[in-house]
Amino acid sequence: MTSSNAARMVGDIDRQSGIPIYVQLREILRAHIAAACPPGSALPSERDLAVRFGLARMTVRQAIDALVGEEVIERVVGLGTFVRKPKLDLQVKLTSYSEEMQRRGMVPAAKVLSFEQIGASAFLARELQLEEGTPLVRFRRLLLADNEPMSVDENFIPAHRVPGLLDGEPPTSLYNVLSERYGLVMEWGEDMIEATAASPSTARLLNVEVGTPLLKIQRHAFVARAMVDYSVSYYRADRYKLWVPLQRPGVRPTRNYASGYRQ
Repeated sequence: MTSSNAARMVGDIDRQSGIPIYVQLREILRAHIAAACPPGSALPSERDLAVRFGLARMTVRQAIDALVGEEVIERVVGLGTFVRKPKLDLQVKLTSYSEEMQRRGMVPAAKVLSFEQIGASAFLARELQLEEGTPLVRFRRLLLADNEPMSVDENFIPAHRVPGLLDGEPPTSLYNVLSERYGLVMEWGEDMIEATAASPSTARLLNVEVGTPLLKIQRHAFVARAMVDYSVSYYRADRYKLWVPLQRPGVRPTRNYASGYRQ
C-alpha cells in the first residue's frame, strides 16, 4: 500500500519506451516537485515510490540520486528526502541587495549589529591604505530575505569621508546614502572570494551549524583612485552559487548581463 502522497503523483512508467526507466521516474518526480512541492517539502519514501510505480528500490534510488546531484532535492539522514531551497546566483557587482531581492520576489530586510566609530587596527589600516588608528565607521548587518538570514556584511569607511553619518539612524542602503548625501559613487572595486567555515558567532547569526561552508567575500571599493569602503561578507553557501560572466578580450558581449548586488 502506498502513501497518499505517492498515490497522488501524476504520471506512469512506459516500459515500451526507449527512455531508461530511472530517467522517466526522475522527470515524473521533477514535474511533481514543480507542481506541488514548495521548498522544504518531504518527498515520498523510496519504498512508497517503488510500490506506486512498480519498480525496484534500486531504480527509484537511481532517480533520486540524479535529482540530489542536480541539487533539486536533498537527503537528510534519519528524516528523508526534501525539496531544496534554490540557490541564488551571487553576481558580485556594485548594486543594491534590496533591489535584487525584490526583483526575485523576496522581501529584503536587515538587522543592524553595529554602527559605530572605531580606530583602524593594523589589519584595517593596511586594507584601507591608512594610518593605524585612523577613525573608521564600522557598519555591520545581518541581511535577510523573506525573514531568513542570508549573509553577514561588515563595512569599514574612513570617518572623514562621511562626516555626520553616525549622528542619524543607520542607513537602510549604505551605498545610496554614500552616493546621495556624500557624492561617493562607487565606480569600481576588487573582490577576493574564498571558501571558509562558519565560526560560532557567524553560525549563530546565519542559523547554521558551526563549521558550515560559507562564501567569504572581501571587497575594496573605489571612487576614482581613492578607496572608500572595505567590506567583508559571509554568505550561506547553501543559499548561493557564484555566477561569473566570462568574455574573451576584444570580443563584444552578446548578452545583457543582469546586475547582481551589494548594499
